[in-house]
Amino acid sequence: MKKLIFNILFLSVFAIQAQNSKYWQQHVDYKMDVNMNVENYQYSGTQELEYTNNSPDTLHRVFYHLFNNAFQPESEMNARLKSIADPDSRMVINKGTRENPDFESRISKLSPEEIGYLHVTELSQDGEKVDFNEEGTILVVDLANEILPGEKTTFNLKFKGQVPVQIRRSGRNNADGVALSMTQWYPKLAEYDYEGWHADPYIAREFYGVWGDFDVKITIDKNYILGGSGVLQNAEEIGYGYQKEGVQVKKQKGKTLTWHFKAHDVHDFAWAADPEYIHDSMMTKSGVKLHFLYKNDPEVIDAWKKVQPKTAELLEFYNENIGPYPWKQYSVIQGGDGGMEYANCTLITGGKKLSGLYSTTAHELAHSWFQQLLGTNESEHPWMDEGFTTYISTLAKNQIAGKNSENHWQASYRDYYYIVRSGLEQPMTTHSDRYRVNAAYSVAAYDKGAVFLAQLGYIIGPENLAKTLNRYYDEWKFKHPSPNDFIRLAEKVTGAELSWYLNDWTRTTNHIDYGIDSVETSKENTTVNLQRIGLMPMPLDVKVTFADGSTDAYYIPLRIMRWEKPALEDQSRTVLYDWPWAFPNYQFEIPSSKGKVSEIVIDDTGLMADIDRSNNSWSASQASEDFGK
Repeated sequence: MKKLIFNILFLSVFAIQAQNSKYWQQHVDYKMDVNMNVENYQYSGTQELEYTNNSPDTLHRVFYHLFNNAFQPESEMNARLKSIADPDSRMVINKGTRENPDFESRISKLSPEEIGYLHVTELSQDGEKVDFNEEGTILVVDLANEILPGEKTTFNLKFKGQVPVQIRRSGRNNADGVALSMTQWYPKLAEYDYEGWHADPYIAREFYGVWGDFDVKITIDKNYILGGSGVLQNAEEIGYGYQKEGVQVKKQKGKTLTWHFKAHDVHDFAWAADPEYIHDSMMTKSGVKLHFLYKNDPEVIDAWKKVQPKTAELLEFYNENIGPYPWKQYSVIQGGDGGMEYANCTLITGGKKLSGLYSTTAHELAHSWFQQLLGTNESEHPWMDEGFTTYISTLAKNQIAGKNSENHWQASYRDYYYIVRSGLEQPMTTHSDRYRVNAAYSVAAYDKGAVFLAQLGYIIGPENLAKTLNRYYDEWKFKHPSPNDFIRLAEKVTGAELSWYLNDWTRTTNHIDYGIDSVETSKENTTVNLQRIGLMPMPLDVKVTFADGSTDAYYIPLRIMRWEKPALEDQSRTVLYDWPWAFPNYQFEIPSSKGKVSEIVIDDTGLMADIDRSNNSWSASQASEDFGK
């Protein structure tokens, strides 16, 4: 009997473990009806939210994000802004000098009429009122009824908000004169995944949301033109270029218009509005309709017109090099500050210079794949979002421009080397809110994240990297992949063991540093002595140039990879014995029969992020000069 009970318990535990090991994600559907007052920038609305608990856990409470509450003098965002050594320049007033900066928070200066707020006034679950408590930018909700695994529940709430003076991303009356940048504007349910709830306070970093469908109606002054997430459902009533060609516009009567949008399979909803927007649209080869909304300003119109066909080129590049864009439309909208990605759209400031507008558009459009489609947790792994986007947008701009380079990402490498020298580097596993300085966050997320992919191409080869990105899209679109999910795909594509790379590059601040220790020549051969100086291991590509100008490639596999990178097409290469990481020194010989060696270089592409490249090369001429001294 005891044995039977033990077996039953064992099988039960095994079943639970098996269930927990399977991928799952929550689902939410929003229906919202909002009224915007353009005179005082206040709005009110209702929200019906159907939530599906696909987790193996029973939920006893839920959390909502109330992002607009960050734009208040007593908020956590403002406290962080005032305490960090290098605050975001867009969010402060700098009254000092370069040598003695004296920053003053713009949020601290907001009056009651200028602050942002978002308050839930009523909330019920399946018709039964629930208790809730507002804690800064988070609403804590104690459920009336627990949500069992596989169950659905419906929340109904009423909310009211005030759009803050534009300081960061969302807001009113930004520097470009755009009236409303409505991002992070509604009560948004926090994500719950295998790690639990992600109810992080908003302090100006990135986002993480629940996949679902949005059905949104926005009633606003009839003179305002809108653009944003999803597809407009009542274009014939709205006009402004949204209706189909040849269809007569039947505008709603009265002082307001109601814009009705639907967005499917997204994890956010954003919009912008202004009475002076020009609206252009174009259909792309892949059938995606592009929309462009920008101010009727002579200083920006030319750039905004010229960026439109370039955006179509970028879309096709990403379709080919990542995977097909799955939605029907994408909007590039003048608004917000800088550039920021949202579902089916981006908000971008500026436009006086085409180069800046194009570069920002290239980056933000790429976010439609890396974050809007491959929805990583940006708070925990911002480099999988910003870094991957920086990688692919840089590649797109260079290849579309016809630039041939083995390392298109030199700017990202330079920034990485800078943060290493500064002593401010922190591991990429650091939560995005926990970096000591903004510079360390920016380099880790954007630059070191881009180098992660570029350097992976050095490790496994460019063709294998391209295959990995395509497979990443195929297997993880509309899901929440983690760093381990990505590196495991790279392993499946190649057969290499790559956990060491993910660990050292993202979870530590170990550095790559290899050098040529010495070169000894005899009648029989040239002996090359290499040295591993840094803690992070790498396989090595070594290029040898001979006196007659010919070259040969030597490849040193890394033992813990248990794999050899394939040679490039038409490449003459010698594969040497593998280098066990624990040995700091390595030696190999070049037969004299190959010719007199004139130069040796470790990684001539610059794709391996060696923090000290001064000892990565050796030349016979320099060696002779040094010997003469």
